[in-house]
Amino acid sequence: MSYGQKNNLLSNTQLTGQSEVYMIKKVDYQLLPEAAKSFELMKIAALKDNIKIKIISSFRSFYQQEKIWNRKFKKNDSMGFSINENILKIIEYSTIPGTSRHHWGTDIDVVDDNINPEGDVLLTEKFYKNGPYVKLKKWLDENSEKFGFYLVYTKNDKRKGFEHEPWHYSYAPISKNILKELLKLDLTKLFIENKVLGSKYLTVEFIKNYKENFLLGINSELKH
Repeated sequence: MSYGQKNNLLSNTQLTGQSEVYMIKKVDYQLLPEAAKSFELMKIAALKDNIKIKIISSFRSFYQQEKIWNRKFKKNDSMGFSINENILKIIEYSTIPGTSRHHWGTDIDVVDDNINPEGDVLLTEKFYKNGPYVKLKKWLDENSEKFGFYLVYTKNDKRKGFEHEPWHYSYAPISKNILKELLKLDLTKLFIENKVLGSKYLTVEFIKNYKENFLLGINSELKH
């Protein structure tokens, strides 16, 4: 079932980032049409408060995610991590290829383009206290949900899974249904066929736990 059909479902290749059909492609992002339209409305609203929302990351293909995964895996391996330790270290922040929310064209990582801090912009401390993106975060806390965008990895000690990411938002009207469909997929074959490093350790039992605690370790408003 393709995007645009009932419930905004994607095909299996789209769910896992192996296809980018139906994406709206802008200079600085790729999103599904409905998500792109809502983002543009949110961006205009933020500009009225002198906040220039810039997307740092939107759609990311399976193959882009695989490069990130394999690079981190090789680095950790060179540091003497066991394969199990390696995988657990990577999934503190990074998803296994094929399971990233960025595969769907609904999720965005954002900053305020009025500000150009040194170094990595996607650091948690830059969104709190005296960080450069405090104003942006406050605006998003108060307004993003009006446009359908919800913070994914909330700051909640009881939440399991990936670490808190104050920059990562998801367009809920579509992404809730997509997540529901992704959870149904048998992912082990995908990992093996694409030679994801450490794939033989990504067993059925591991993936079951990963789905329950990581893919579902999100803002409750983003669950179906």
